[in-house]
Amino acid sequence: MATPPPAADDLAHLLGTLAVELEGHSDPEEVLREIVRSSVEIVPGARWAGISYLEGDRIESRVPTDRLVAELDALQTTLDGGPCLSALREHHTVKIDDMAIERRWPRFAEAALHRGVRSLLSFRLFVRRGSLGALNLYGGETNVFDEESILVGEVLAQHASVALARLNSEARFQRALDSRDIIGQAKGLLMQRSNVDGLHAFRMLLKVSQETHTKLVDVAQYLVQAHESGLAQTG
Repeated sequence: MATPPPAADDLAHLLGTLAVELEGHSDPEEVLREIVRSSVEIVPGARWAGISYLEGDRIESRVPTDRLVAELDALQTTLDGGPCLSALREHHTVKIDDMAIERRWPRFAEAALHRGVRSLLSFRLFVRRGSLGALNLYGGETNVFDEESILVGEVLAQHASVALARLNSEARFQRALDSRDIIGQAKGLLMQRSNVDGLHAFRMLLKVSQETHTKLVDVAQYLVQAHESGLAQTG
């Protein structure tokens, strides 16, 4: 059932309560889950919600309230088009009042109607470095989203942008740690095999990386995996 519009005082209280709850979560993924859950409870007209995360040129569905949300995200990746991608690429909020007469994305609209989705709001999630994804709200009836829906959705989208930025930062940090570890292992193998010091071993890895136009961490990964495969075969 779609969320009815809250009174102004109730809305202020709900948003204030949400801000306090989000502050209490240290896990960005949990913050996103709370935002999506609150979207369905707070945004007038919203019945389903989810966050589309931009991963390279793919859309990855995060914390959807229903499977249909993830399915519609996957469809936009396949079609390379849709309201979420438009919100990301054109930097604006997308509103669809009636999927039955939507002409910009006919295949998406047809799939949405097949799943009982009649209307949509999509908010771009971004930080200074660029777009991160979109907060997508779906309605089960036509013309359910109004100006208040957009206003409340924009507030929630700001919270989601901050949480996604934290997730991105943590992921980059973890990748950096993983890369450092694998390069360290590869250096150790070369030092042992070739009887060289750490600096010389690193230069050997770097030389292969440059000559093969392969990322340094991928060269290191290949060396370590080859070593582990050899151990498994002789073990």
